[in-house]
Amino acid sequence: MCNLYSITTNQDAIRRLFGAINSSVGNLPPMPGVFPDYPAPIVRNGSGGGELVTARWGMPSSSRALMDATRKRAQRLEAKGKAVDFKELLRLEPDGGTTNIRNVNSAHWKRWLGPENRCLVPFNSFSEYDTIDGRKVPVWFASDATRPLLCFAGLWTNWTSVRKAKEGPVTTDLFAFLTCEPNAEVRRVHPKAMPVILTTQEERDIWLRAPWQQASGLQRPLPDGALQVVATGEKEDGAVAA
Repeated sequence: MCNLYSITTNQDAIRRLFGAINSSVGNLPPMPGVFPDYPAPIVRNGSGGGELVTARWGMPSSSRALMDATRKRAQRLEAKGKAVDFKELLRLEPDGGTTNIRNVNSAHWKRWLGPENRCLVPFNSFSEYDTIDGRKVPVWFASDATRPLLCFAGLWTNWTSVRKAKEGPVTTDLFAFLTCEPNAEVRRVHPKAMPVILTTQEERDIWLRAPWQQASGLQRPLPDGALQVVATGEKEDGAVAA
């Protein structure tokens, strides 16, 4: 599961490569470490063409996941002798979001598979955790040592939920990206999955505009040899990207 990536390329380069005519991100500083629920740039279809915006990383979790989490919380409260209003507890259940999407056949995700909810998630490198000397450490992947700008195939929505208990209910744009079987390089570190990465203008156009039957064919790993390890051990990949 990819829960850490970097985007250090500047805003103008992102807009040029991904065809974002409009932008509302303001000053976009380098982000050497993007973590779940962090705001990060995405490119999506807007009324006047592509637009660059920021959204929080983590799409809404399924109702089943929230129900299970609420039940566990209710049980803990009841074990302490506290009264529980389950309906209210469920309404305020914090949902940090789902960062990676694999099973697109799930009814939970089908509502967001159309072009209006697809996006590109710019990145320069991404990390998977490996166990080295008994300790989990980040291993950073990019297409080469210069870390050129690429993007994940993402989904986005505007949603009202409780992201953090101290915030209470908020309405905000959210995103996540698809995953697939890993290629050879990622498999050595993380054998379960890798992000879906789009590398050409044709792929990006298909993802943003094509019917799902065609766009779904992009949920596949990069060819073996298309990635390399560019850093190990740090929670940020601060190298300057091309």
